[in-house]
Amino acid sequence: MNEEKKYDDNSSLGVKNTLTELFNYCKKNNWAGFDPYDGLNSRIYMSTPFKNSRICRIALIQVMKRLPINLRPLLLVPKRQNPKAIALFLTAFVKLTRIGLLHEDDLINEMTELLAGMRSPDTRYWSWGYSFPWQTRSELVPRGAANLVCTTFVSNALLDAYEANGNLQCLRMAASAADYILNELYWTEGESLACFSYPLPGTRVPIHNANFLGAALLTRISKYAGDKYVAPAMKVARHSAAKQHRDGSWDYGELSVQRWVDNFHTGYNLCALGTISKYAGTDEFEPQIRLGLEFYKRHFFTEEGAPRYYRNRTYPVDIHSVAQSIITMFELKYLDDDGANIEQAHAVFKWAMDHMWDRKGYFYYQVLPIYKNKISYMRWSQAWMLLALSTIAENVQE
Repeated sequence: MNEEKKYDDNSSLGVKNTLTELFNYCKKNNWAGFDPYDGLNSRIYMSTPFKNSRICRIALIQVMKRLPINLRPLLLVPKRQNPKAIALFLTAFVKLTRIGLLHEDDLINEMTELLAGMRSPDTRYWSWGYSFPWQTRSELVPRGAANLVCTTFVSNALLDAYEANGNLQCLRMAASAADYILNELYWTEGESLACFSYPLPGTRVPIHNANFLGAALLTRISKYAGDKYVAPAMKVARHSAAKQHRDGSWDYGELSVQRWVDNFHTGYNLCALGTISKYAGTDEFEPQIRLGLEFYKRHFFTEEGAPRYYRNRTYPVDIHSVAQSIITMFELKYLDDDGANIEQAHAVFKWAMDHMWDRKGYFYYQVLPIYKNKISYMRWSQAWMLLALSTIAENVQE
């Protein structure tokens, strides 16, 4: 049976119906699920000597990520709640509560309590990592090890909750996380090079989306915790802003093996620069945002609305790119003079509903030229799309 359905309704009612189905799916699964990168959670693999091989660890993660057949149950990979997914859910719930679409008052507190219980071990600051170990080209990152990207998403969600309900514990956790980023991850070389370490403390490879995300959090927390965060945040932001190419793009990172340009990391960069500009009270980065947004719209969408993964090729069409494209277009709507950004966001949503929505109430992972990967991933797919749909809903009111 074909589990997809064609979608021809961009109205707020259509968005609300999809939101309801996706919300119910995620709640039924207790906000937990598989992840594209969770191969090393396999109890079977970890009982073999191959667990000690860097090459085998990389191979397992990549094979599990690409296979359209879900082997995780056979390999005894458990479904887990992920701090980043819980953070995305929390931000979505704050939005939905604010516009009157969510009336389960305890959900915001439930997500907050879950995040408090997921704190990374072995650090004096509040910080968060992923629910699986993962292997980079050179390092094995342990399960739960604090990293900047996960910590920024959780901290922003906690600030959203604080601004919604005044829970001081949320503010304290977010402020502590900002101190973690400033005191443990901030590093400089010379007059102009300033960055945040990612994926682990002590890593000194500039990664631009991590820089922008960290700087955005620091400028936001300065509203509540003081101006000491602003100067280092601006220095980091200026370093990565200066690495923008003339066409408006950014490489993922500065190593020779990191010179790719993709959809959702570019979206991270643009949204974070918008946040930095807002909370630092500056228009310094407006030229970079405008140039980057023009590049984004010119290179990352097909005529039918499908979000392209890379600047120079479409496939795989990834649900994370779908979600971030929608969010980016709405986050930067203040630069939208003719309504093109909002129109693009709706085109992406409609394409996803036509090609990536399952009637069981969830979104597929990827679309490729000859097949679809229909595995449901809670963090990568469902949490991101719940946030994207919540973003549409708060902007499209009947």
